[in-house]
Amino acid sequence: MTPSNKTSRLGRLKITAAFRDFFNSQQASGILLVAVTAASLFISNSIWGNDYRAFWDIHFGTEAYHLHLNHSITDWINDALMSVFFLLVGIEIKRELLDGELSDRKRAMLPMFGALGGMAFPALLYFLFNMSSPETLSGVGIPTATDIAFAIAILGLLGDRIPPSLKVFLTALAIIDDLGAIMIIAIFYGQGIHWAWLGASATIVGIMYIVDKLDWDYSLLYITLGIALWFTMMHSGIHATLSGVILALMLPRQSNKEKKMSNQLEHALSGYVSFLILPLFAAANTAIKIDIKMMNHIINPLSMGIFFGLFFGKPIGIVSFSWMADKLGIAQISKNISFTKLLGAGLLGGIGFTMSIFVANLAFSERELIDMAKLSIIIASISAALIGYFVLSKIKNSGV
Repeated sequence: MTPSNKTSRLGRLKITAAFRDFFNSQQASGILLVAVTAASLFISNSIWGNDYRAFWDIHFGTEAYHLHLNHSITDWINDALMSVFFLLVGIEIKRELLDGELSDRKRAMLPMFGALGGMAFPALLYFLFNMSSPETLSGVGIPTATDIAFAIAILGLLGDRIPPSLKVFLTALAIIDDLGAIMIIAIFYGQGIHWAWLGASATIVGIMYIVDKLDWDYSLLYITLGIALWFTMMHSGIHATLSGVILALMLPRQSNKEKKMSNQLEHALSGYVSFLILPLFAAANTAIKIDIKMMNHIINPLSMGIFFGLFFGKPIGIVSFSWMADKLGIAQISKNISFTKLLGAGLLGGIGFTMSIFVANLAFSERELIDMAKLSIIIASISAALIGYFVLSKIKNSGV
């Protein structure tokens, strides 16, 4: 074996090991999210429900010096802690683009087309249900995202029935979905641009660029600049959590140092994100009182758009666009991925949860609409998970 072949093989092994670590952490996180969501819904509708929901609405912070940092616990989780989640998502997206499944154009095209269909069809179905309801039309972005933790958790439960190629396909698709959701949030869910604060954000990004050019690879310096970027973006009208993605993209771009810092941050943050931040997000955002009035009005354009978008739009879009890319020769579906497996993956793509709930919080201001959207997301995600698991469970062992 030549040195170049050895290097190539070692590179593939490192990527495979990184993917397996990522897959396993997301699997555990998904199982925990299921448990936290069930517990939160139970407590919220028990005798402790009023106190439980009131807890998440407690405000703290300061308005001194026009800082406007007095928010509820839920808002702090959604606007501050979730920035760390978006930082981790940004690192994962960047790694996939540079070294992973998305670094090779031919391999990237299949999950890219699948993700494109998996965003377009749900958005179209939601639009069709809500085109005559101006008050809910802004929720068109809700059913476009896949919850990677939940989807991978289901795949993990299926064990050897699922070939590695399908796991990689769904993971890459969900990562592209996350990127699409980030773009949707940035473009459609801003609150009006405040140019002075946006200029301050751009200045901080410029400083990050200069720091990179000066070859200063101090993690603490980048984290400090990231916090400053979060603060300026919080006031700029662009959602503050996007500062996490920008920080991930601006980490040192000199190959060895970039990988070193990205890996350090990913290892330092992944546990906190998977087992603290996301469970807190799930608990705070599923504190929903489900009463007779809500159930009597569960059939409405908002809920139908979300349910049909996630449960039907996702698999239809993922399967049809993947099939089209394969037939046109733009991409190639692995021989290990049958139509049934592709359909099962498409159904699991309908598990929206984290990103869908996040977008729902941005799309509406009325508490009733937000709660109805969240309940619809949960129902659609559970349905997609159960049917997706059922379809894939009928597949004979594939071997790993």
